[in-house]
Amino acid sequence: MDIYLNYWAVLVSAIANMALGMLWYSPLLFGKSWMREMGFTNESMERAKARGMGKIYAAAFVGSLVMAYVMAYFVFVWAAADFMSAFQLAFWIWLGFVATVMMSSILWEGKSAKLYFINAGYHLVSLFITALILALW
Repeated sequence: MDIYLNYWAVLVSAIANMALGMLWYSPLLFGKSWMREMGFTNESMERAKARGMGKIYAAAFVGSLVMAYVMAYFVFVWAAADFMSAFQLAFWIWLGFVATVMMSSILWEGKSAKLYFINAGYHLVSLFITALILALW
């Protein structure tokens, strides 16, 4: 299969994914609830920051790049070229691979349904934004 990948779109998708994560898990949206459900305190978050978040953010960005790169292949195979096809692609990937795998956090790890919905919701929106950027660029 001969495929052209728009590496700029992949890069922008990864950056958008990081920006979404910063907003999603900020106090403006779900950050306070996420911290509570994870059992984190302001003090434990400050200690984590003091240890250095650079490596964590760098690893997360590499993960975002990989996700965007793989999504570019899915966009090509799915022939997603508009808003609706990007949404459908993201939804089916999310439902089949993310939502189902993440259920183990409730079933086996004893995490709350609220935490599941915060995290799974982030992944759904993230996949949609990534698919949309790649489909429309």
